[in-house]
Amino acid sequence: MGKKKHSKNPGVIKPYEVLKILRSSAKPLSGGEIQKRLGLTKRHRKFVKQLLVELLDEGKIVKAGSAYGLLEKMNMITGKLQVQRSGAAFVLPDDKGSKDIFIRPRSMNEAWHGDRVSVALLGNSSNGKNPEGRILSVLERGKQVFPVRVIRPTGATALLCTPTDPKLDFGIVVEPSEAVQTHSVAGGKFKKSDYKKANIDSSVSGSSEVAFDYSKVARGDILLVAPGDRIHPNLWKGKILKYLGREDDVLVQEAIVKANNGVPTEFPESALEEAAALPNRPSKEDFNSREDMREIPFVTIDGETAKDFDDAIYVETTPKGYRLRVAIADVSHYVAMNSPMDREAGKRGNSYYFPKSVEPMFPEALSNGLCSLNPDVERLAMNATIEFNKAGKPLSSKFASVVIRSHARLTYNQVYKAIIQGDEEERAKIQDVVPMLEIAEKLARQINARRQDRGSLNFDLPEPEIIFNLQGETTDICPRTRNFAHQMIEEFMIAANEAVAEFLTEREMPCLYRVHPGPDSMKLTNFFKILKKMGIAGEVPEPVTPQSLQQVLNSAEGADQEFLVNRMLIRSMKQAKYEPGNEGHFGLASECYCHFTSPIRRYADLTVHRALKVALGDEHQAMHAEKHLVGLGAHLSGRERVAMEAEREILKRLTIIFLKDKVGEQFTGIISSMAEFGFWVELQEVMAEGMIRLANLSDDYYTFWADRQMIVGERSGKAFRLGQKIVVKLDSVSLDMLEANLSVVKGGEDFKKYV
Repeated sequence: MGKKKHSKNPGVIKPYEVLKILRSSAKPLSGGEIQKRLGLTKRHRKFVKQLLVELLDEGKIVKAGSAYGLLEKMNMITGKLQVQRSGAAFVLPDDKGSKDIFIRPRSMNEAWHGDRVSVALLGNSSNGKNPEGRILSVLERGKQVFPVRVIRPTGATALLCTPTDPKLDFGIVVEPSEAVQTHSVAGGKFKKSDYKKANIDSSVSGSSEVAFDYSKVARGDILLVAPGDRIHPNLWKGKILKYLGREDDVLVQEAIVKANNGVPTEFPESALEEAAALPNRPSKEDFNSREDMREIPFVTIDGETAKDFDDAIYVETTPKGYRLRVAIADVSHYVAMNSPMDREAGKRGNSYYFPKSVEPMFPEALSNGLCSLNPDVERLAMNATIEFNKAGKPLSSKFASVVIRSHARLTYNQVYKAIIQGDEEERAKIQDVVPMLEIAEKLARQINARRQDRGSLNFDLPEPEIIFNLQGETTDICPRTRNFAHQMIEEFMIAANEAVAEFLTEREMPCLYRVHPGPDSMKLTNFFKILKKMGIAGEVPEPVTPQSLQQVLNSAEGADQEFLVNRMLIRSMKQAKYEPGNEGHFGLASECYCHFTSPIRRYADLTVHRALKVALGDEHQAMHAEKHLVGLGAHLSGRERVAMEAEREILKRLTIIFLKDKVGEQFTGIISSMAEFGFWVELQEVMAEGMIRLANLSDDYYTFWADRQMIVGERSGKAFRLGQKIVVKLDSVSLDMLEANLSVVKGGEDFKKYV
């Protein structure tokens, strides 16, 4: 028998050899062709496939059908697919310097909103601005699991569903008999591991094992599914992972939003075990080498429902003016770099807050326990002591690792009533800390006045607060109460953040700054054009400074359009982000700024704490290397946007549920934004927004004048403009599309008055 012939050892084949082969080829190559050119046989097919998968994941090659090619040779771009509510789709290139690529519905090629895709450029610009492309392949699914709404229950047989995310426009067919289960019977119990896979909170449906009979599934019920193969151009197969509940349940809506936005809801066992091993309180050994501030009467001031207290303050007078102490929970003492808790916190980026639940950055044993500055218990903290003159100007600052004991847990309303309103009954309840709080109020007003003088932008946009009854149903959506007690804490936190940033900068320590660039010039130009038509402002100021924009906000104060001007200016601003390069914070008119005051709920703050400890000479503290801060900052900025999107989505969903029984009612509102197909109206009786479509305006043919931000009737000359007050009727609401549809009852003016 002859000696068996072996092929070249695949262990010496490197990824760059595949790239070399593709560079020398005149056309894309299949996996088999690449295998042959590498000198390998069929027995090494898996090895070659693994090499190709790695190169695909790194974005170095792309796949077109069954062939592989180099990105630059195939005139392709990789990026993330974003589908807009209007149905238009764009790919946002991985190369941030490239223009977004317009994608027609027929060019989607099985891609969904949120997928990372490869795109072939078609060489035209069909929408006038962006190059057009065709999606060649899906490199990575943006959603591995997602919630669906049952639209056609059929007993124990297949269920027809649609994703709850309106940007996923296709159907899903699931069969109850194939549901993930611990037993072989339909409607069996779900394993706890399935919740982790589904990235969803097991508490939504009760315990960690939940039995459910799928024959009882009704229209409008919400399921969590994992998508499978496509069975029709707009229909996919799926597998049920979990029954979530009825659509109108607040916790179910929160579960939907968490799944839609990829908000993590389960901690890995390693992180939970690490948290469980922590002590209940600091040990005496922990106090060694720390400054003892237990006798200083620090207080915490937070909302009524807050459970994680990460900042405490104390203010006193000095011969020169004031002394402010800000003590922040020392999370870095308990969370070592690259430990299980640290890795999970870095992945999450921040805590995620919902009306009925919180997904914390750290397990509750840490966030609500050991690191929470609860009253009358010893806690480890990082302290910033800042000296101010009598006008509130900072003179000097120093920092230290300390041990403190909070002397009181106060609420914003308590402080407002006792200090700002002078309520005698409330003052008596907290009499021990009233003198300190009165000094704190004076200092906060001085700091605030100095911030206003330098041009810090204070946007007057009320935040919505959802009010629930005892049954958990939404009874109202109203502006969140805000008073000077909130402002007082904000001023002290901003002062501490600036002081730490300046300290680290002076010592040339790597720091993850909170950077806020100046406004987008094109958006700002459009903003001032609209203001000019509204009679509020003239030309764009030269130069554009925080002070000049602050004057615009002041000029709109008290007018019907005040909230609109604030919102439009915010939309013209660029997003704040985390970066290791100090570019200043435009909105705060601050030359040097970072986040230091919330390490329990923001990972960026934890990185700053570690840098501060190293700067103070802590030999045991590890810190993030400067070369890693660019990528970390981009990741944390992205997670912050996820939290913001999730917050907007749950508000929109609960608003629509709240408005369901108000269909047919009339409201007053202000026109808040416009598009070619209609305009949005902000309702005044309730914090909600609805849309009026031009197709539903039956008294005339209307045209959108983009340059004037007006919609004008061709025959009547009736005009609708930004900031105009009108009366509307709520015609319908749709959870499917996340829309509230309105019609005009009274409104519109003669366009000639604006010419």
